Amino acid sequence: MVSDTLIVRHILEGRDGGTSQELLDLLKNPYLAQLSQAAVWAGLATSIGFTLLLAIGFSLLRPYNSVVYAPKLKIADEKHAPPPMGKGIFAWFAPLVRTKEKDLIPLIGLDATVFLRVLRMCRNLFLVLTIIGCGILIPINLSLSHQTEGAHPSLIFRITPANTYGPTSWGMATVAWLFNIVVSGFLWWNYRAVLKLRRQYYDSPEYQATLHARTLMINDIPKDFRSDEGIGRLIDEVVPTSSFSRSAIARNVKILPELIEQHDKAVRNLERHLAKYLRDPDNLPPNRPECKPSKKDPSWGSYPKGQKVDAIEYLTRRIRELEMEIQDVRTSVDLRNPLSYGFASYEAIEEAHSIAFAARNKHPQGTTIVLAPRPNDIIWKNMPLSKKQRKIRRLWNNLWVLLLTFVWIVPNAFIAIFIVNLANLGQLWKGFNASLEAHTTWWAIVQGVASPALTSLVYLILPIIFRRLAIRAGDRTKTARERHVTGKLYTFFIFNFLIVFSLFSTVWTFVSSVISNTANGTDAWDAIKEADFATATFVSLCNVSPFWITWLLQRNLGAAVDIAQLWSLIWSFCTRKFSNPTPRDMIELTAPPAFDYASYYNYFLFYSTVTLCYAIIQPLVIPAATIYFALDVYLKKYLLLYIFVTKTESGGMFWRMIYNRMVFATILSNLVVFLAVWVRGDASHIQAYAVIPLPFLMIAFKIYCKRTFDDKIHYYNIRNMLKDPEATRSNIFGGKSDRLASRFGHPVLYRPLITPMVHAKAQNKLASIYGGRITDPNTPSSGDATSVSGYSDTILLDSMQTGKPGRKPKGLPGFEMVPENRLDFSYYKGRAEFGDEHGGGGGLYGKAEDLMRPDTPGGSSMWGGSDSSRPGSPMGRKYFTSPGTPISHDAPHDTAYRHPMYAHQNNSDTGLVSNAAAMPVATPPILLPAQRGRLRDESLERRPAPGFLGGGPQGYGGLPQTDEDPDPLGYDYFRGRRDDAS
Repeated sequence: MVSDTLIVRHILEGRDGGTSQELLDLLKNPYLAQLSQAAVWAGLATSIGFTLLLAIGFSLLRPYNSVVYAPKLKIADEKHAPPPMGKGIFAWFAPLVRTKEKDLIPLIGLDATVFLRVLRMCRNLFLVLTIIGCGILIPINLSLSHQTEGAHPSLIFRITPANTYGPTSWGMATVAWLFNIVVSGFLWWNYRAVLKLRRQYYDSPEYQATLHARTLMINDIPKDFRSDEGIGRLIDEVVPTSSFSRSAIARNVKILPELIEQHDKAVRNLERHLAKYLRDPDNLPPNRPECKPSKKDPSWGSYPKGQKVDAIEYLTRRIRELEMEIQDVRTSVDLRNPLSYGFASYEAIEEAHSIAFAARNKHPQGTTIVLAPRPNDIIWKNMPLSKKQRKIRRLWNNLWVLLLTFVWIVPNAFIAIFIVNLANLGQLWKGFNASLEAHTTWWAIVQGVASPALTSLVYLILPIIFRRLAIRAGDRTKTARERHVTGKLYTFFIFNFLIVFSLFSTVWTFVSSVISNTANGTDAWDAIKEADFATATFVSLCNVSPFWITWLLQRNLGAAVDIAQLWSLIWSFCTRKFSNPTPRDMIELTAPPAFDYASYYNYFLFYSTVTLCYAIIQPLVIPAATIYFALDVYLKKYLLLYIFVTKTESGGMFWRMIYNRMVFATILSNLVVFLAVWVRGDASHIQAYAVIPLPFLMIAFKIYCKRTFDDKIHYYNIRNMLKDPEATRSNIFGGKSDRLASRFGHPVLYRPLITPMVHAKAQNKLASIYGGRITDPNTPSSGDATSVSGYSDTILLDSMQTGKPGRKPKGLPGFEMVPENRLDFSYYKGRAEFGDEHGGGGGLYGKAEDLMRPDTPGGSSMWGGSDSSRPGSPMGRKYFTSPGTPISHDAPHDTAYRHPMYAHQNNSDTGLVSNAAAMPVATPPILLPAQRGRLRDESLERRPAPGFLGGGPQGYGGLPQTDEDPDPLGYDYFRGRRDDAS
């Protein structure tokens, strides 16, 4: 430490130039090592200390705050509920140990299971590499290094191969071969394990019962084939022997998504103004809330510029206009032109997958035929994009990413200069210089903690930026977008945070040296050779290696912060105490957050790449990474079991991206080894030649795994095995149970519009301040029954109707009154407006979004009727699709809107705009007297209009989609009769 202090003083007192020249000198060498060894010990101590402190705090708070630390225990259904925990301080650890991988898939999904497998792979991989690397390299470097004059005496640098020469480099070459063998072995083993998990996923009852498992998505359809029968002709070009499919071409919804987005924003704004104004209903503020008119309002120009209007009255009128416009567009959507994509569903999963496999390299008429994703995985606004539009968007997206990557070099360089080594800052700042000289040990601790922490904080915003860029790039699915975000984040991190961060000083010194020598008359090539870029790069890597030890040690603190949920606790407390949250905000605060796979996968890949690249240069980085992964295996397992949900399930499709990056990281580490043994090996460079085959062997290994495993992972089967038609016939594909058109139709066509939510304590005051909708759009006798929402200033009265004696008013129509004891996500998890953002589409809270239920055609539809008098009760809200056919409240979507022109109503479905999503209906058929008394006749409420959304016997092209009148001479004629009779 004394020598360290003397070196610092020598540097700080030896300044004889101006500030500009000093800055240029720092750019040449920003990684001085005065505080490095102390920084490593400081990083280790603070990491262990704060990690233990946060772990103890989490253990103490967890039993008394289940909303933050175990929300899934309360909201998941019985099948998906995590193992129960006791109230003890460390009771949370035992379920993590007892829950094995085979039990995880039904609890957290395949994506989360594969994520935990990747974590375990990294832990085990780096544990083995620690034994090999530290066991071989550290003894060699300590015992055979040549201590030259001026070499740094600290242990942290003597571990590096900076002072090893000649035959000693065979140790690095040998370890490089062993590392490649170990990495390849772990990747192969886990590739096989992921394949096994995928096959279990395919064979699971949940997957077998979903519609997307047997459905194809056809993109880039030319205009001549944009019809239901056109889809069939395209598939026949690939597999002429394919069986009959049920198809649906997409329709242009025009401005409907924008209208619904504006409606949702207006409703949320109204809720916020009402929450603030009615915070204390007994003491209303003297002034009503005001707001500026929306620029998207057609009447925006009629308002004086800059003038505010009454927020309640304006938003009331705005919501009413948007609802009426949305209904008009919905009823006329069938008159619009078809789009360039569609779907085709088959009875057998095997056939759908075999067709997708056969079409993987074929593009009939320029189309692309792939397996359909889950409906909630589709990014609908990107679906109509043409190939040219998608190509242009990807080009612009890549240019923006490239620009951001290069622009970040400048601030990254200054972080490398002044944050990694505080002595550099002392050379330019005299006041800080005095403090640095007086308190060297203290500033060593600050450097060890602040440097990695600030570097990590800077990169928190990057996933948000890259995700928004990826959305504009034209990705069709959310899971594909997340994989692309991960890939771009990884590229950015590797270039800026590893390559530039590590080599900036070397490149700067090299360029300045060449320029200086050529200015003095030296030949350019001689100046380049004299600069010796390879040796300078190797020495720079050795000098910066202690930073990566401290940085990896700080990752343990980050893992502890994750499980402590500090941000969630602080945000929830501040929202409740210092703001005016709406009931919707309070409900969303209790919902389980979505897990950010893109960010976490990027971090793991980056940590692994840094460790592999510096494993030869600084063997201590390997145990630092091992400690992190060993701890994070259990912490992330708890997070995924009890706190986080998978927003959009991809079925473990992240694995291939992870595998490719791990192969790349290994190849990059081979290049570092080649540099090290080239610089420090024999003059014949025999050690360098010995490692040349390694990158090529990794590429060959990648090709082998791709050909061996990928097809089995991506497809249920690759050949359509013809079976006995009697054995394959099922009721799942018959009738209305598959609902292809509605399941894979644009959600804006049928999703319920959200309803303003108001706290029940303000119910009495609401009617006096709100001059909006007070009639029920779902009741035929309402004064405004033929509109989406009725608005007037009259007194609300409910007329008497047959079968509705003594019906009690439910409150002010147009609003949902939420009592204090229902401000919880568990009451509303079945609604699309809440569940879609918190894993509801994957079946966590009940049946999956596109689950097919045989023999219950109404119940299989996710837009059945409801009993909204108990909105989302966790005890089980019932949806009645036909008399005596109830299904669980846990269905992931709310009810469909039924136009008020029909008197066949579910009595409880009144008073809320959440049922305003009207589906166009056909002209009602004439019913027999015995049929008129049914509670809900499917002929009235379940049959779409001719051509609406495709599917059914009246598809867009007039092609029959079901055999309504089978041929009496056909084989299936009497078989169908037997099925009907049964």
